[in-house]
Amino acid sequence: MFSYRHAFHAGNHADVLKHTTLIAVLRYLMQKEASIQYVDTHAGAGLYRLDGDYAEKSGEASEGILKVIQAKQALTSPIVLDYLEMVNSFNSTDKTRVYPGSPFIIHQLLRHDSRDRLKLYELHPTDHKALVGNVAQLEAGRAIQIKSEDGFEALKALLPPPLSSSGSRRACVLMDPSYELKSDYARVLDSVQDSLKRFATGTYLVWYPVIPRTEAHDLPRKLKLLCQPIKKPWLNATFAIGRATEGDDNGLSASGMLVVNPPHTLKGQLQAALPELEQILGRGPGQGFLVESGG
Repeated sequence: MFSYRHAFHAGNHADVLKHTTLIAVLRYLMQKEASIQYVDTHAGAGLYRLDGDYAEKSGEASEGILKVIQAKQALTSPIVLDYLEMVNSFNSTDKTRVYPGSPFIIHQLLRHDSRDRLKLYELHPTDHKALVGNVAQLEAGRAIQIKSEDGFEALKALLPPPLSSSGSRRACVLMDPSYELKSDYARVLDSVQDSLKRFATGTYLVWYPVIPRTEAHDLPRKLKLLCQPIKKPWLNATFAIGRATEGDDNGLSASGMLVVNPPHTLKGQLQAALPELEQILGRGPGQGFLVESGG
């Protein structure tokens, strides 16, 4: 159950899509002053060494974030440039050695004067220990809470979120399990459905792999169908770097982000960003992207 370690995959093309999208959503939500409760259901270790044994063994960052950084001068997409600035803020030299996971990206953007709060959940014992140690360096106090609990189950008690000082309720939830277990697909669907019943106006981001598995193919379709009867808008973006050679099926080559109640600006931002990322990261047959919306 605990064999998956994100350290092997930190900074890969899926992280590029996930974190570019996440930052764009956060920037939009923070335009309003009211506080926000953020929840990361599968937080991981929080910070990753790209020059460590795990990342160097897989080499995935070299086909992801490191390649995007090398092409920075050719980029024009504001959200991709914003993402690169975020990564650079964790590195003090020209060489990118540290990659921030979602917990540290969210924390970097927290508005402490607005009483934003971040709830982190991680069950993997090694990653949980690393997450606690990494977050301790931030001295964030009560702004961040870490628990070794099932994030899907814990989320139920957090919605609806507490009232802000202005009397409003706001929440943003990221769900990005490893999908190591087939049951993760059904649990994501059930969690989004339950969350919308508890707090229909929250923003929910779901990352998922695009792989030849029925459950993976069905997940975005079922999430869209879930939004229809309750008239909730959604946005779905997929990004594929393709195969390095014809017939090469090793490793993840595509992933997606589905956002329920997305910012109205997100579709245009991704439509401008993904062609640039494809130009940089695309490597062969099957590469491409799709941005669609509904609701």
